[in-house]
Amino acid sequence: QLEMNMNYEERDSYGMYKVSTTNASGPDARHGPGPNLMGAETLVGNDVYNKDSVDIGDIKEIMINMNTGRVSYAVLSFGGFLGMGEKLFAVPWEALKLDTTNKRFELDVKKERLEGAPGFDKNKWPDMADKSWEEGIHAYYGTKPYSEPPRV
Repeated sequence: QLEMNMNYEERDSYGMYKVSTTNASGPDARHGPGPNLMGAETLVGNDVYNKDSVDIGDIKEIMINMNTGRVSYAVLSFGGFLGMGEKLFAVPWEALKLDTTNKRFELDVKKERLEGAPGFDKNKWPDMADKSWEEGIHAYYGTKPYSEPPRV
C-alpha cells in the first residue's frame, strides 16, 4: 500500500485545526488548540524540509519521554523507495520548527549533513534512553537535552 503524504490539517479527523467561520476576527481566525498544541497522530507523516526548501524526509514516529511527559524526538525517514532501504533518524524535537505557512516542519540542516547523520535501520533501533547516545544526537543537531527531574 502506497503512503500518501498529507499535512497535519488534512490528517485532522477531529477538527482541531479547522478555520472558524463564526466569530472570526480576521483571515487567520481559528478555534481549537493548533498550532500551539498539536495532535501527535496528525503530525506523523508530515514532510520535513530544510531552510533551502529541500524535502529531506517525513516524520514516521514521535517519541515521548514517559518520565517527563515531553516529546524527545521525531523519527524521520530519509532515502529508500517504498519503504525499502529507508534509513531512520532520531531528531531532537527542539531542532524542528513548525512552518504553519507551508504546513510542514523545517529542520536547519543541509541535505549532505543529514546523509552523514547518525541513523538506524527500522529493525535495529538504538537505546534512546542511553545518555551517551542522547548527548551524541543533541550534539549533532546543536540542541541540548531537556533536563527536568522525573514526575512523582
